[in-house]
Amino acid sequence: MPSTKKAGAVVLTAMLLAPASPMAATAATGHPAARHHYDEDALRRDLAAVRQAGGGDVNVLARVDGPHGAPLMARIGTRTAGSTDPIPWNAHFRVASTTKTFTATVVLQLAAEKRLSLDDKVEHWLPGVVAGNGNDGRRITVRDLLRQTSGLYDYIDDPEIQDRLINHFEENRYDTTPAADLVAVAMKHRPLFVPRPSGATRWAYSNTNYLLAGMIAEKAGGASWQELVERRVIARLGLRDTSVPGLDPHLPAPHVNAYLTGPDGTRIDVTEHSLQHTADSGVVSTTADLNTFFRALAGGRLLPAGQWREMRQTVRRTDDPEDLAEMPEGTYGLGLRRIPLSCGGHYYLHEGDGAGVNTRPAVSADGRRAVTVSLTTATAPPDLAALNRATGALVDHALCDRPATSR
Repeated sequence: MPSTKKAGAVVLTAMLLAPASPMAATAATGHPAARHHYDEDALRRDLAAVRQAGGGDVNVLARVDGPHGAPLMARIGTRTAGSTDPIPWNAHFRVASTTKTFTATVVLQLAAEKRLSLDDKVEHWLPGVVAGNGNDGRRITVRDLLRQTSGLYDYIDDPEIQDRLINHFEENRYDTTPAADLVAVAMKHRPLFVPRPSGATRWAYSNTNYLLAGMIAEKAGGASWQELVERRVIARLGLRDTSVPGLDPHLPAPHVNAYLTGPDGTRIDVTEHSLQHTADSGVVSTTADLNTFFRALAGGRLLPAGQWREMRQTVRRTDDPEDLAEMPEGTYGLGLRRIPLSCGGHYYLHEGDGAGVNTRPAVSADGRRAVTVSLTTATAPPDLAALNRATGALVDHALCDRPATSR
């Protein structure tokens, strides 16, 4: 089962990024003191604002990596409820929908190797899977899946799945539903729209798209999507603290326990579960490894130039009011959001919102700076619109290398 972007479900997550050297400022302006740099004090202030936006009763961790010097790091909170042990700097967490960037990377690698084409129809790879109730796999391409332009119903929104996640988490925490069965749930619903060869491109976020993308990658790549990510991304970059646990419900040590409040008002420890085991949500990582991954991606170490260019071809978000409210800026590419910076240019991000955890990893367009912010809940999911404003400010300050007070 899934990651979800939906506020109010028992499944939500947050994270962000990095500094520049004084020498770089001197080279650019000729005046070493021309502006203030983003430092640990600024990061701590921004992280405190993130915690407040998350409701206050949350644990937050952030790391900024840049081309020079040691990383900037800040943390607020404890490892478990009632303890005094601080959050570990290298805490593992489920990255939830940030997994989509890993999955998209693998699909684009397969496209570069001519094992599939982004213009292939879903029906070509998965005959009869996307059909019924107005769903038509003959009209949806692999590109549509990766950029969220298929119009397919988001299986997370299915009332039965929502009930299981929100009202019956304990009974379903060890869920093993395969991706194909979750796609079948989506097929019980009419699509929001069907892509048309001509006319305006419509967009709506759906986790179903990445289940299908993972299933296609398995056929084209000759291995499970987990193995493809492990071999083509994790091993290639030496990400020692990143894994794809599949149905294993346990998080590697060290980690921070996540809690949510159940329907009866009792607090539930949601740390251990297997709900997020599919290609839309199944990766586990750390702030350091996510920064490494996104910097490698933007720096051209994972994709040939043509596929990296394809990944950055974005479309305007049109048909998802909730997503538009929660992420008010930017456009969507192939497993990446493109968001403008206040200092000019833009950055790339893919949020992850899962059970008791919110992740926000971002990278500058040139790959030189990256920031990840991780939030773990102690009672209830945060208001995503407020959280995204606060994490967005942190990312902007870190990537522009300017604290808020210097503007």
